[in-house]
Amino acid sequence: MVNVKLYNGMTLAYIGDAYYELLIRNLALEKGLTKVKDIHKFVTTHVNSYAQEKYIFYLINNDLLTDEETEIYKKGRNSAVKSHRKVDLQTYHNATGFEALIGYLYLNKALERIDYLLNAILGGV
Repeated sequence: MVNVKLYNGMTLAYIGDAYYELLIRNLALEKGLTKVKDIHKFVTTHVNSYAQEKYIFYLINNDLLTDEETEIYKKGRNSAVKSHRKVDLQTYHNATGFEALIGYLYLNKALERIDYLLNAILGGV
């Protein structure tokens, strides 16, 4: 078994992005959304750099991350990126850190921890 800590931040973010989007798509279905247009609107509200930056700051500011999780977030945030979408670089880095955290937890099979953190940030959604 590979030590997940050995993966670089961008690799963790790549996996985290995919898993996080799947979770949000499932949440849309659980909310009873059935039309693709409505599902897409819901998903894009939560799966974007601005939302993910807001969510990671919420987790940090409310002391909901362990020291290890904060370390992984910073590893992802500090990753060198070659390009970024139509968003400022700092927001993109923060969102990448959020995705890296999700990827790290997913690869460590800490699915209950992901559920806990997502419930904290999406509680009223």
